[in-house]
Amino acid sequence: MTTAPLASVLFVCVHNAGRSQMAAGFLAHLAGDRVEVRSAGSAPGDRVNPAAVAAMAELGIDISDQRPKLLTPEAVQSSDYVITMGCGDACPYFPGKRYLDWTLEDPAGQGVEAVRPIRDEIERLVRGLLAEIGVRPAR
Repeated sequence: MTTAPLASVLFVCVHNAGRSQMAAGFLAHLAGDRVEVRSAGSAPGDRVNPAAVAAMAELGIDISDQRPKLLTPEAVQSSDYVITMGCGDACPYFPGKRYLDWTLEDPAGQGVEAVRPIRDEIERLVRGLLAEIGVRPAR
């Protein structure tokens, strides 16, 4: 028997190349199919930040196949949680959604050494989000 996800989460940052991709990777890794995960950017980049990919790979999470996606009103409207990370006023607002703004340093242009602390903070925030949703991490 297939059960529906407990929640749908959308992670949003400007380029959808670093912070939001790492957050989506953590949530998918920790929640499995119990949470629907998506990410997008208000001005998507060309590719996911290689330092973010490398930092996540150090923890056994592969985000190398991800591609930056454009934020759409439909993605926001179909999500229960909208987590913003520096996208400012570019995020559309729909009543009834749970909006959270995570203040995180932008990993753009930084090496993996500088990205690790950002990655670790994102993991902490994602684990807190899982607790709020009521999902025990799979790992």
